Amino acid sequence: MDDRPIDKINVSGATLASLLHRSAASPADLHGYLFGHATLSTPNPLSDDPTAAAAEIITVTITSFLSVPSHLPLPPPSPSPSAVSFLGWFSARRKTPLRPSLRDSTTTLSLSSSPSLAFTPQNSTLSLSPSLFLLLTTPFQDQLIHTHEYKAFQYRVPVNSFDPKNLNIINIGPSFRCQFDSFIPNAPFPFMDYELRGSDAMAEDQKEQTLGSTKRNLVNQKQLDMCAEGFDIRRLNKLMGSEAANYTSELEDLYGKMLANIDGLSRLVEQTSAKVLEQENHNMRLRYKVAGLE
Repeated sequence: MDDRPIDKINVSGATLASLLHRSAASPADLHGYLFGHATLSTPNPLSDDPTAAAAEIITVTITSFLSVPSHLPLPPPSPSPSAVSFLGWFSARRKTPLRPSLRDSTTTLSLSSSPSLAFTPQNSTLSLSPSLFLLLTTPFQDQLIHTHEYKAFQYRVPVNSFDPKNLNIINIGPSFRCQFDSFIPNAPFPFMDYELRGSDAMAEDQKEQTLGSTKRNLVNQKQLDMCAEGFDIRRLNKLMGSEAANYTSELEDLYGKMLANIDGLSRLVEQTSAKVLEQENHNMRLRYKVAGLE
């Protein structure tokens, strides 16, 4: 594994807020894993010197996390899939100094020394270890505004020490551009080959009626129905290419059907939650009746 320093550590405001809320709402301390992605970029030095070489920058972006109570051991980490990388871990505790402990060093060293957990940044062949550590604490004195403190570290295995790093909170604006460019969407839309549409519409209709295209359209239609039920696959094909600007109403209808699908799922979750709550109340009444408290 390559021992390279991390130049930038980014986290979205929503992810950090979710992590702080999880730690504040928990009745005890937490710890868990951090996931995200890393990119290797070479910025333009904007120099007139032709011999000036731009240094490569490693940027790590935290996008999600997994937490468990601190009194439980961390589950064995598994190798990360290609879409997400295992970056390191975090510890959220109350009224403690904002510095890593000996236990933090031991845990981070164990994770950083495992070759199976290494990840590769985008646009790079480097192999980096999950050496990122995020520490979250609360002030010793209870305060109404300043309720949490946090700090990021990178564990350097050759020197066996933590290197403090700045944590950049990314919401929107020019600083968000690198995170937006490295975003990998996971949409259930079918993959469709782009073809230039000719002026002979009858020839295109005959081409679409072939047996192979018919089977492919059926498969694509089933996949499209998962996110926009009732939207024909041929209408989606019209939204590709230079003529897409002429089908604004088609795009609006597609979004409308997607929103209807999400609304249906939300209503189903709401109904299921109500049934679960009703069953829990029924079970509680039965327990009270058996215990003679009713």
